[in-house]
Amino acid sequence: MISFRKKEDTRDIFENLYNTDSDSLGSTILNYYDGTICDALFRAADIYPGYTAYEFLGRKVSYRGMRKQVELVAKALKSAGLKPGECVTIALPNCPQALVLFYGVNLAGGVASMIHPLSSEREIEYYLKTSKAVMAVTLDQLFGKFKNILVNTDVRLTIVTGIQDGLVFPKNVAYKMTVGRKTEKVEETEDIIRWSTFLDLGKDYEGPFAESRLPHDAAVILFSGGTTGTTKGVVLTNHNFNSQAIMIKATVPVLTPGDKFIAAMPMFHGFGLGICIHCMLYAGAETILIPRFTAKSYVKLISESKCSYFAGVPTLFEAILRVPKLHGLDFSHLKGIFSGGDSLSADLKDRFDRFLKEHGSTVEVREGYGATETLSACCLSPKEGAKRGSIGIPFADMNFKIVDHETGKVLPVGETGEIIISGPLIMKEYIGNPEETAQTLKEDEDGVKWLYTGDLGMMDEDGFVFFKGRAKRMIIASGYNVYPNQVEAILEEHEKIEKSCVIGVADKYRMEKIKAFIVLKDGFEPNEETRKEIMEYCKNKFAKYAKPNEIEFRASLPQTKIGKTDYRKLEEEEKAQRAARMAV
Repeated sequence: MISFRKKEDTRDIFENLYNTDSDSLGSTILNYYDGTICDALFRAADIYPGYTAYEFLGRKVSYRGMRKQVELVAKALKSAGLKPGECVTIALPNCPQALVLFYGVNLAGGVASMIHPLSSEREIEYYLKTSKAVMAVTLDQLFGKFKNILVNTDVRLTIVTGIQDGLVFPKNVAYKMTVGRKTEKVEETEDIIRWSTFLDLGKDYEGPFAESRLPHDAAVILFSGGTTGTTKGVVLTNHNFNSQAIMIKATVPVLTPGDKFIAAMPMFHGFGLGICIHCMLYAGAETILIPRFTAKSYVKLISESKCSYFAGVPTLFEAILRVPKLHGLDFSHLKGIFSGGDSLSADLKDRFDRFLKEHGSTVEVREGYGATETLSACCLSPKEGAKRGSIGIPFADMNFKIVDHETGKVLPVGETGEIIISGPLIMKEYIGNPEETAQTLKEDEDGVKWLYTGDLGMMDEDGFVFFKGRAKRMIIASGYNVYPNQVEAILEEHEKIEKSCVIGVADKYRMEKIKAFIVLKDGFEPNEETRKEIMEYCKNKFAKYAKPNEIEFRASLPQTKIGKTDYRKLEEEEKAQRAARMAV
């Protein structure tokens, strides 16, 4: 059997990077910060006040300036009546408002629920209800979806902002005169206010605004499908975030104050929020906020910004390789490139590493592994000595085991089973769902809590982890988790659909795209008109990444012996057809 961590192996690979507290395998290797997320930010602001904390479309804000912004937001939240432990939903792209709200909610003693701003009305309502949010913040362009469902929630105050609110003159005026002119104006009421009005609440507030919170208190809710494919709110603590920052610094020792990290990964995703934002600000580095981008603009920014690091999902790397040849790209300044969110194929890694080298980079892509339930990465391939096809070695203080999916018995080296994980990054719980929490977090006979990931993997004799697939039914499209049973449930609400089955189909760009097999109700024809009608229905019901890309009508769907839809048979048929096409 193998249960990693082997301390001596970790030190050999990462060259004694860790501050050691004890030589006992039962003790932690790293020294952890005993504070909140915002405490960690303010600690960095005290040490590096004049360093740039973030940049947004040319606007740079120092750590000193960011601290003032966060304090103003916390005062505004208190003025608006936020109580300790209450939830504020943030549905924004990567922009200054999202950043200062994330830390401001924490300072005011609240819990930040980060959700995809392009979620459907149905999804937004579910998120608001599940988290019991009392306040919500969204873009003016997207307010319509909130307006229709707020009455069904506990939200007392909705704050509406726009990209222009994160810009300075003259860019804010230019934005309002162009993109802003196309956005429907939101009229302020007692419970719906603009960002400027919200900040005025903070300027007029004179009471206490900083709440005392503990490291293991709930700080953030991110939504994930968990191990069963039903969306749940993952509750993460201050300790989870600060632990990851310390682990990243130990694993990437070249990370130094003043380094630049392009934060294109979204803040509603653990990768974006944990790695691209908090880990960088904890270390005194600069995060470059990217609200939206194309592959072409992104690759130019990497070169022109002289950034130290960037990260992405495999889809992004593939998109960059498809950009027509750009002249003058210089990647010699890069200190690290990281891949996560989905499995990075050996072929794509080879091609992207060649691309990097051709443009002066001395570093290659390092693949990581994690889950929303571990905030983000908890395993990373080493800079030197990586093994082809491996997702790397667990971080210090993160323990991995491979167990039999059915019995839970630890498996020998080289055998494939379920990946289970313990350590400081493990979530607190699924909010309001003790049954699912109990199925996912289990204590062993020594009282150690293990996260059962539902992912399949194997470990070798050196402690390297190899991802082998998913035990749970899930599609990863463009780096986002999509749960087929949820897509099927919404499809089957359509008046013409009797039954559906959704699978992931291999796609060179997205890694997987979504295909729906549909059986129509009697009396409806499987023609192009019906297809277009269903696709239009999907556009209004799903976030873009969760929308079926392809529909195939069937007279019936294959069944298992116990009468369930046999999605695996459809997957096998699709693979066989793909192989046949490639052979021609």
